[in-house]
Amino acid sequence: MKNIALITGASSGIGKELALIHAQKGGDLIIVARSKNTLETLKRDIESLYKVSVMVIAKDLGATNAAQEVYDEVKEAGFDVSFLINNAGFGGIGLFHERDIQTDLAMIQLNIMALTHLTGLFLPDFVKRNNGRILNVSSTASLMPGPMQAVYFATKAYVTSFSNAIAQELSNTNVTVTNLMPGATETEFGKISGMDKTEMFKETASATIVALDGYNAMLKGKLNVISGLTTSQKILTGLLPFVPRKMVLKMVHKMQEVK
Repeated sequence: MKNIALITGASSGIGKELALIHAQKGGDLIIVARSKNTLETLKRDIESLYKVSVMVIAKDLGATNAAQEVYDEVKEAGFDVSFLINNAGFGGIGLFHERDIQTDLAMIQLNIMALTHLTGLFLPDFVKRNNGRILNVSSTASLMPGPMQAVYFATKAYVTSFSNAIAQELSNTNVTVTNLMPGATETEFGKISGMDKTEMFKETASATIVALDGYNAMLKGKLNVISGLTTSQKILTGLLPFVPRKMVLKMVHKMQEVK
């Protein structure tokens, strides 16, 4: 295998589109998600269409030691990863004090801990050979607090902050870290999280477009890329630093109320 991209959450949505884009460009893949059957189907489709090699790792990255197990499998196979794409994550809507705390802790484990662990395992290899690119999938949710999704927004704020910080640390190397911040995107995320019933998901962007924006930004070594926003959402995002925080909180709260 050569020019390998390891993509988490690759079975659907933005992760699947990123896998297809990389394969179209002739790159080999290591695809990671919980569903082995879905991954095996994707592997067959990609290998048939694009004549590249695909390795499947069926793993629940929400498990404590899963990131280490993924890294160990890659190393035991003798592969060097050129692109690490941390896409796996989930959200959930509701008042924090009414939500199941174990679900929110699992969200932190996947959205923050697994992403950090995988980055910490693969990044030293990138730095040692002075080559490699990381794409972390955050969200425009990282730009503000999120009443009704308090934990999800907070996990994405961590991803953006973490990604930008290590990007600067690596600025004197040939290793880059790009932070992708999608808006509401047409994926299974909306249905699973319950966001599809809110005003925030009234208009959604194509997962293909979001993935392409992120992938191209990664290749260019960009720091941040925002994708999938409508014109009104772009204006609102641009105004965020100038709007009183309490007003922002009220707006976000209202937009995330289930209709």
